[in-house]
Amino acid sequence: MKVVNVAEKFDLFQDHWHPRVIGSLNGQDVKIAKVQGEFLWHNHKEEDELFYIIKGSLDIHFEDGVKRLKQGDMLIIPRGVEHKPVAQEECWIMLFEPGSTKHTGEVVDEKTVTEYQKI
Repeated sequence: MKVVNVAEKFDLFQDHWHPRVIGSLNGQDVKIAKVQGEFLWHNHKEEDELFYIIKGSLDIHFEDGVKRLKQGDMLIIPRGVEHKPVAQEECWIMLFEPGSTKHTGEVVDEKTVTEYQKI
């Protein structure tokens, strides 16, 4: 067992939209990322995705509206639901999702990460 200081992990990188794996349990990865600006519309056909806001705020756009998440909030997006995260200012997020989850689902874009760095 290893104690992980999440704030220290965020200090290890500065780029946006590139999640890092900080732990794994029961086939799920615990990822953190700094995000800012607009991401892309995508979905995860086979996986649910949990967003937890560590710092800042994040708007997640859906076909029928927008959910605003602020520090301390979490949202579980069910598999197959099209969504687009947007952060007006830098936001720190934690994600819980199966290790097999593709970063941008079936959409390939310049922001797509194919291999997650473990830190």
